[in-house]
Amino acid sequence: MLDRCENSHHRAWRDYGGRGIAVCPRWRSYELFAADMGSTFRPDLELDRIDTDGDYEPRNCRWISHAAQQSNKRNNHVIEWRGHVKTVTQWGSTLGIPSNTLVHRLRRGWSVDRALTTGASRDVLLELANEAAS
Repeated sequence: MLDRCENSHHRAWRDYGGRGIAVCPRWRSYELFAADMGSTFRPDLELDRIDTDGDYEPRNCRWISHAAQQSNKRNNHVIEWRGHVKTVTQWGSTLGIPSNTLVHRLRRGWSVDRALTTGASRDVLLELANEAAS
């Protein structure tokens, strides 16, 4: 966290410190970081910034699963369809379609409806239709 935000030679600095993302002064001390965040820590969770443009500080950080963190990235492609908003990866998982297939379809100019329904699980499509109708 500190290296990404403060060391211009770090491979990820461009995406953190280079964009103005900083670590709050309090967290320069591991003991104070642990005091702020340690009570909710679990080994299977990762530190996440709620606002991806915000700093590393207590009110903007939380511990979440790797899968949840992957949904909170600047470069995610978000799709609104039938009243639901999800990332391409989430739609792929929901519909049983590889996310790279969805990306290729959309890049080729397929409509969102066609890209998400072609090859999707009929049961899931019916469930989504029922949710939208209620």
